[in-house]
Amino acid sequence: MNNSVHTVTGMTCGHCVSSVTEELTRIDGVRTVAVDLPTGKVTITSTTPVSLDDVRTAVAEAGYELAG
Repeated sequence: MNNSVHTVTGMTCGHCVSSVTEELTRIDGVRTVAVDLPTGKVTITSTTPVSLDDVRTAVAEAGYELAG
């Protein structure tokens, strides 16, 4: 399994977490997504490495953006 950690900006509530989680789990190979709302940290566990572009696109689809 592969783990990657990203920071998503703009999330303020449980609905935000659900939206980001839903979009990220649509990426091929993603098994779990864990979001820490207070810090914006998102941990993705996948069967294969997930590209940063795929993560950025999924987060944008949810209406947010990656920090940095």
